[in-house]
Amino acid sequence: MRLHSVRAWFVTLYDRYIAVDWSGGNDTGPTPKADAIWVAVYTDGPPETPHYIRNRLLAEEWLTDQISDALANGARLCVGFDFAFGYPDGFGRWLTASDDPLAVWDWLGERVEDSPKINNRFDVAAAINARCGGIGPFWGNGLKRDIPHLPRKGLARTCEDFPERRQVEHLARGSFPCWQLSGAGAVGSQIIMGLPVLNRLRRRFAGDISVWPFEPLTAPISFVEIWPSLLASEISDTMSLGDIKDARQVEMVANVMARMDHAGTLHGALEAAEGKTEGWILGVGSENSLKSAARPVPPLRNDCFALPPGVDWTPVDEALERLERAITPVVGQERVPAAQADGRITSRDVVAIRSNPPAANSAVDGFGFAHASLPAGAQTIPLVTGRAAAGGAYPGTVPAGQAIRILTGALLPEGVDTVVLEEDCTRNGDEIRVSALPKPGANSRKAGEDVAIGEVILKAGAMIGPPELALCAATGVAELDVFTRLKVGVLSTGDELIAPTSDARPDQTFDANRPMLLSLLSRWGYDPVDLGHSKDDRDLLRATLNDGSRRCDAILTSGGASAGDEDHVSALLKAEGSLSNWRIALKPGRPLALAQWHSVPIFGLPGNPVAALVCALVFARPALSKLAGGTFAKQAGFMVPAAFKKKKKPGRREYLRARLQDDGRVTVFKSEGSGRISGLSWAGGLVELPDGAMTISEGTPVKFIPYSAFGL
Repeated sequence: MRLHSVRAWFVTLYDRYIAVDWSGGNDTGPTPKADAIWVAVYTDGPPETPHYIRNRLLAEEWLTDQISDALANGARLCVGFDFAFGYPDGFGRWLTASDDPLAVWDWLGERVEDSPKINNRFDVAAAINARCGGIGPFWGNGLKRDIPHLPRKGLARTCEDFPERRQVEHLARGSFPCWQLSGAGAVGSQIIMGLPVLNRLRRRFAGDISVWPFEPLTAPISFVEIWPSLLASEISDTMSLGDIKDARQVEMVANVMARMDHAGTLHGALEAAEGKTEGWILGVGSENSLKSAARPVPPLRNDCFALPPGVDWTPVDEALERLERAITPVVGQERVPAAQADGRITSRDVVAIRSNPPAANSAVDGFGFAHASLPAGAQTIPLVTGRAAAGGAYPGTVPAGQAIRILTGALLPEGVDTVVLEEDCTRNGDEIRVSALPKPGANSRKAGEDVAIGEVILKAGAMIGPPELALCAATGVAELDVFTRLKVGVLSTGDELIAPTSDARPDQTFDANRPMLLSLLSRWGYDPVDLGHSKDDRDLLRATLNDGSRRCDAILTSGGASAGDEDHVSALLKAEGSLSNWRIALKPGRPLALAQWHSVPIFGLPGNPVAALVCALVFARPALSKLAGGTFAKQAGFMVPAAFKKKKKPGRREYLRARLQDDGRVTVFKSEGSGRISGLSWAGGLVELPDGAMTISEGTPVKFIPYSAFGL
């Protein structure tokens, strides 16, 4: 089988992957539900939430858009459908007098009629049965009316001209035969209603779509057959309470196709079906590769922090860019009630369950009527008995030429599309007098004018706060898929460190970094884990890191991150972990040790508290945010006039402890010494000075980053 011309095994066959869970039934309505059409898309970007599509016509439009977009962008696309592309051996030739398996697609495409609420799949199957001279091979009439030649039960069949199953279905244990049209697990209806859609797409994009395994996969778009139940146990392991299985399984299959492709095993799985005229299920015969791709993979490569050869001093912006590229989320996912989601990060797009507002309603207190039923100009309008209020909908219809008393938030009754303000009219008993009509639709809110049902209200990676919780509540979202909370360990190292005590020796130092960093992590919304203090002992440090790697998703260490004789953190990580010492052109805090210990990322911060805080704010904060499933949030500040003087040398980015004065200017701490911890508390933020040389006089604009911009 030829696959997109000649490619090395390590080059992916595709750029995008789509898995489709099909349906042979009628329109399933606006609310996402099981036994409907679900699709999932996998690209190199953030994971997309599976899409719910209520009927086949909309699914065909969606697929058309996806294929058109892929072709327009030169992307190679693999689309998997969970229904058979062919029937058991001999059926296609009998039906079409052709050995071309795709002739069956043409035959069905000419005869199947489809609409959101009705289709003729049972009648088409009955017509095929009638040609056999007996009853069958199709069975499973799911309609209330009897259909000649189409039995409701398989036991009533008499036609035995064709095998019960395709060859692949003997290998795919638990799969159903394509002759059964209805009943639990039946797939026959999906085939009859799916192949005409695929046939239309194949003809619309003639030459750009290859059908596997009937055609060489040389076109940019490939259609393949999938069966999510091959990964039943793996899918079950990812399910949470309230999940729709159809959505989770297409998400899993799309990801598995991509992982197999990137691992170089998709090529072999596709080649395994060469010459199979009945069609084939992707993964049958390659189960080990399929299940291997479904297993979780370490989120970070061992060498993710490695710097290119020859790199010495790294500017801050370049270091941030390298760090952003190196890391991916390391946390799992879970579903939580919206009320418990404050401070969490969404792991999937959040979709509105209900429109906001759910129905057209009044924006004011006043009187409602049908605008077209009244003449222009001043007039008297009779009122119907009763009123419409929020939570008390008017049950009847407002006749043309009449009005109804309506209050803010009330649903517009039948026969009302416009509301006149109470103060713009005069009421006299059971009628109102208006000097002029407002514009059509005035003072009313349309259904869904804020958010429509099915609309994405929060993208994956969004931080949940009070505004987001309000939006979720307004659109009926009671539960959210979020990343599990990032657990970050904090470890201080050094023989000289001790906890605060009254009898400390002059050569001992109180551990200021650990309480500072633990507090910092808590404010950022993570679960801080106190790993305590380790003396400069390799065995003790190793044991502490082992314990931390079991309890934490990431670890912050302070001290021992340089390359000196007593820098045991760096030495141990270099010898037994994966270490890269980043020499960053930064003041304060040049050394930043980045490593992994048993796949857990470690950020080795400087031991000096001022440098440790600056490095934590500038580097650890955005990195931890991405590890937690959020965005790589870089610090944002604003320009203000300086209330100080300074002549800065070129070569390093500098961060000065600073605070705003009442006159709107910013001043800096009296000393730049990194040992002056009191300046951290005195300051309200940092002044960031660029990498190049700079002469600052009073009034010179400088960038001020308040602590609040760092999440403090």
